Amino acid sequence: MIIIGEKINGTIPSVKEAIANRDEQYIRDLAVKQAEAGADYIDVCAGTAPEIEAETLKWLMDIVQDAVDTPLCIDSPNPRVIEQVLKYAEQPGIINSVSEEGDKCEVIYPLMQGTAWQVIALTCDNKGIPSGVEQRVDITRMLVEKAQKYDITPDRIHIDPLVMALSADNQSLIKFVDTLAAVKKLYPTIKVTSGLSNISFGMPLRKIINQHFLAIAIYAGMDSAIMDPCNRDMLTTLLATEALLGRDRYCRNFSNAYRKNKIGPERITKK
Repeated sequence: MIIIGEKINGTIPSVKEAIANRDEQYIRDLAVKQAEAGADYIDVCAGTAPEIEAETLKWLMDIVQDAVDTPLCIDSPNPRVIEQVLKYAEQPGIINSVSEEGDKCEVIYPLMQGTAWQVIALTCDNKGIPSGVEQRVDITRMLVEKAQKYDITPDRIHIDPLVMALSADNQSLIKFVDTLAAVKKLYPTIKVTSGLSNISFGMPLRKIINQHFLAIAIYAGMDSAIMDPCNRDMLTTLLATEALLGRDRYCRNFSNAYRKNKIGPERITKK
């Protein structure tokens, strides 16, 4: 599983405050903690007013890149902002995101041409998020076909089927899994990703719902997750699921994480 660390996001109240106060140390600590917890990419999202988004995003990128070597996932709903800041990335990472909304593909895909950048592609269009599997697969097909015009192969695309809240759609997980299977059948090398918290919106015991969603999604073939790698329960679920699926040779990753006190109930080490 590819872990995309989600904690540096201006929509999170504590991060919003750190951005407003230009608290570099707070952002740096978040980057280091996520990298040490095993994040493969670190998402940076300004979440600010449009007129200062590019400036703020560059500020976040500079701090994270100074703190860790982990590649970035540059996150903005505005493709023009990504266009402005991409040149400040010190190494290729992931762009978050494109979709069939507006001209996002036409702005983002040319930036990726001839590079090693990857992209998260959302299954939505100008009408919003479709409720059915077939429509999501159709959008995926359009996103991949547009990408091919810029020599972007499916293995560089992380499709996000946009799981809906289970409280609003009782078939939400089933639709996610069915979309994943259909997309993988069309494009065997494509990656499938998801945020983990939307599915539990409006429900009690949200962390439990999220953990079980993660386990089922990994079993179904999800390749990456936008998640908090510092959340011990989520990381435990991820590593346990991979061990159970035979993806962790001799359970070394699980055992090493336990020995390093990264998973399970936190143990107080004696000095």
